[in-house]
Amino acid sequence: MLYSASKDNAYFIIDISAEILISQVINVNMATYKKRSTNRSNSEKSKSGSQSTTKEVFETLDVTASRTEQWVSKNQNIILIAIGVVAVVVIGYLANQRFILEPKEREVAGEIGQAQHYFNLALNSTNSSDSLYRLALEGGEGKYGFLDIIENYKGTKGARLARYSAGISYLRLGEFNNAIRQLELFKSDDLILNAMSKGAIADAFAGIGQPEEAYEYYVKAAETNKNNFTTPKFLYKAGLLAMDLNRDDKALEFFTQIQDDYPDAHEAELIEILVTKIETKLQ
Repeated sequence: MLYSASKDNAYFIIDISAEILISQVINVNMATYKKRSTNRSNSEKSKSGSQSTTKEVFETLDVTASRTEQWVSKNQNIILIAIGVVAVVVIGYLANQRFILEPKEREVAGEIGQAQHYFNLALNSTNSSDSLYRLALEGGEGKYGFLDIIENYKGTKGARLARYSAGISYLRLGEFNNAIRQLELFKSDDLILNAMSKGAIADAFAGIGQPEEAYEYYVKAAETNKNNFTTPKFLYKAGLLAMDLNRDDKALEFFTQIQDDYPDAHEAELIEILVTKIETKLQ
């Protein structure tokens, strides 16, 4: 009996333990189910909110597109006119390049040869150069001079080169105002020629007794394109003129720049005494 009772009690205890375990499992499962249910509910709400936001975005885009269509419809005549103007400008530019400038470029290349020949002879001549410069400007032997080329071939590379050569010709002839007039109109992609033209303008201003303008253009010429040829040349001229204008500090700056940056230039040999003179004066 004692054994039986003990056995029954053991079975009773096992049954209770089993019920407790099952109850705990059920509670855990219920909690998990509630959590999943809550997550599903939040997900559905999030999805619903996302769908609502997407719908609002599309509605906004529809409204914007509708307004754009209305604006285009209202202003279509202006838009068509603008497109037409742009098309005419582009077509006109291309036609001008193809049918006007290109033939002129070929034509001016043949015309400028004689004038340039006179010009080169004048540059290398030791005497009677004035008459050669005049032929270069005005033409000879039935060929155009630089002035004719400038007038008849506007917009071409040949006309731009003719303008530069005309300016230098006037400078060599001592007609400084004509030189300034031509060279100030000169434009080129060649940085060396741009620097040379500004230096020639400075020479012309110096020739007519306007040192301030000459000084300004020498500085511009030196700064236009830094190279071993034009830069020390015009720094030197700017320095000399600065000394004449009692701007010794600027002159020393220009000369020092030549010594530091262009020590192999011919001008570097010319300024040693000048630098010493200025430094002594400024002490």
